[in-house]
Amino acid sequence: MLQLLIGLALFLGIHSLQSVAPIARQNSMARWGAIGFKAVYAGVAILGLYLVFKGYAQARLDPVVLWFPPRGLQSVTILLMWVAMIFLVATYIPANHIKAKLRHPMTLSVKVWALSHLLINGNLADVVLFGGFLLWSVLVFRAARKRDRQNLRSAPEGKWLGTALTVLVGTGLWAAFFMGGLHMWLVGVMPLIRSS
Repeated sequence: MLQLLIGLALFLGIHSLQSVAPIARQNSMARWGAIGFKAVYAGVAILGLYLVFKGYAQARLDPVVLWFPPRGLQSVTILLMWVAMIFLVATYIPANHIKAKLRHPMTLSVKVWALSHLLINGNLADVVLFGGFLLWSVLVFRAARKRDRQNLRSAPEGKWLGTALTVLVGTGLWAAFFMGGLHMWLVGVMPLIRSS
């Protein structure tokens, strides 16, 4: 569990710099240069992610059960994950209405992903992992919206072609995870059966 906690602190911490310590982030970029800052950022993020995966895998070997989720919530999770995948794709496809409306679809994707997994996982490691990401995404989204208001940033214009492409690619990614075996390959759990 300690590895999981350290990994979350590193991974979520480095991804929170712009929200919680923007001046320290700017000073680091000025001191190390853009490439140096990105190298440190990537190194901390990769180390954090490695520790998250390793710590979570170890914690699952000796689970501490907090609650038993109702089996019916699995369908809700699968539907929410479809939404999360569309939000994720909306981050990268230009000129779509989803990004124009939500402004920060990547953070919302993480929020929906974390919430959907909390619904069907009741072990302590699950609550720490997905609860940590959920709390982080809520705080970062609020900070990002506050920055938007302070900087008077206008929303990018959305186009129907970009929106349709976003939904199509997001649905394809969702299908690859839940029906094509990508979730099983990456995580070791078949989501259409029952995750632990």
